[in-house]
Amino acid sequence: MAIEWSDDLSTGVAEIDNQHKELFRRINDLFDACNQGKGKSEVAGVMEFLESYVVEHFGMEENYMKKYSYAGYSSHLANHTEFIKNFSVLKKDFEAEGPNAGIVIRMNHLLVEWLINHIRKVDKVLGAFLKTKTGA
Repeated sequence: MAIEWSDDLSTGVAEIDNQHKELFRRINDLFDACNQGKGKSEVAGVMEFLESYVVEHFGMEENYMKKYSYAGYSSHLANHTEFIKNFSVLKKDFEAEGPNAGIVIRMNHLLVEWLINHIRKVDKVLGAFLKTKTGA
């Protein structure tokens, strides 16, 4: 299932939004590889990229939150930690099972549903806060 960026996902902070757009592109690459029956190594490579990219993106957001003393830091950090943990479990299962239908369905749920909901509900609040602090 391809995911598309839309303006309702914008946080209003260009750096965060640009990283989200790149993340969407990479998630779509992953789904394309799975849907085209590409080799396990190709799908694994995209998953490895996503794993490090998400950590870097979350780190950037967390640095902003610390820098500007964001009141929702602990809750937002817990969301990030949960996502990384769930993604790591999914990646290990993928490595053991390969790109089967069950793994693709789980990827869809984790990457698409959780990420879009996180952006719409959590990151947009952070973006609004950051705009008051940075004038972004």
